[in-house]
Amino acid sequence: MPESIQESSHRCLIYAHRGASSEAMENTREAFDKALHYAIDGIETDVQLTRDEIPVLWHDRFLDKIGLNNKHIDNFDHHQLQSMINAESYGYSLMTLQDFLVSFRERCRLLIEVKNRDWEPVSRHALKMQKTLDLIGDNSDQRIIMSSFNLPSLEYAHQLQPEFPLIYNIEAQQTIPEIRQLLKTHDFLHGFCLPIESLQQEVVELLREHAKLIGVYTCNSEPEISTGLHFSVDILISDVPQNALIMRGP
Repeated sequence: MPESIQESSHRCLIYAHRGASSEAMENTREAFDKALHYAIDGIETDVQLTRDEIPVLWHDRFLDKIGLNNKHIDNFDHHQLQSMINAESYGYSLMTLQDFLVSFRERCRLLIEVKNRDWEPVSRHALKMQKTLDLIGDNSDQRIIMSSFNLPSLEYAHQLQPEFPLIYNIEAQQTIPEIRQLLKTHDFLHGFCLPIESLQQEVVELLREHAKLIGVYTCNSEPEISTGLHFSVDILISDVPQNALIMRGP
């Protein structure tokens, strides 16, 4: 590993993407426990809302993994999902956000991405943000960060809890001028999480100038991890956090 990477990466925290998702089913207790076998700094996970308004951990738009390709999490009540997604049927169970927080918030930092989808009414977006914040409760140490690709949802969360750290997830097609404009109009944002292919010197300097946290997703290959470490991002999200930890060093 180049010495320059070792020297510049001291600020970088390594987060397991949906747990140790290369070793166990993502967003499950097993994946989170396996991730914590390594000296990770944090866990990234995804929140959606069941039809009866229970926040659960699930990433995908559809329920393809259980053979329901055209159905969403919010097509079912929580008890129905429990009966469909369980250890007996699939070797893992659907985890609620409440259980996740009880089990892991004291063990590492958490990055919770709220998945607000375009087919959902705005009222559902708002409800999801409110329920997530309510379940987190006291976050005075700011060990929990919330993120979303949906900017209006972050605006609403900021209205609810102005001091809560919120991260805007940037899409690959978004440009530096767009980020520059967001820094003017959304100064409340704690930081930005960028796709690794969008990470470059100009955007790093821009975000550092405005004292914003820089996250990067999803760094799995050695070149991707090296790039994140070279720019000394604050949070590096990876499916293989054990590799990122080795490359970062102690």
